[in-house]
Amino acid sequence: MKGFKEFILRGNVIDLAVAVVIGTAFTAIVNSLVANIFNPAIGALFQASSLDALWVVTLPSISGEDAEIRFGAVIGAVLQFLIIAAVVYFVLVLPINHLKKSAFARQKAEDEATPENLPPTEAELLIEIRDLLAGRPSPEGTQNPRG
Repeated sequence: MKGFKEFILRGNVIDLAVAVVIGTAFTAIVNSLVANIFNPAIGALFQASSLDALWVVTLPSISGEDAEIRFGAVIGAVLQFLIIAAVVYFVLVLPINHLKKSAFARQKAEDEATPENLPPTEAELLIEIRDLLAGRPSPEGTQNPRG
């Protein structure tokens, strides 16, 4: 039970849940745009009531009911996909890539900082202490032979 609680409370799961909810709401907006603006506008351009009524091919069937292939509806779905892809790219992907690029450049500049601006590392301090101690006479009055 503890592992499940940790899994649920992990930040990625909550972020994913928020993304799904926002994505669902955004899909409703795009569906409305396509159905209420683009479909009638393109349908009017081609003298049809909407994209769903545009380029309908009727195929006779054996059962007596005709089957319809709606190419206009497919075009509407493609438009919907392109709108969603454009918004995701320009609103999410492009700004995030820009932020990553600037963060990478900032990190690279910090990594290339001059040594005089950086404090000495622990290893450098220990080497300096060793060298100072090596130069002193030992308590017995003789020099350290490891010079």
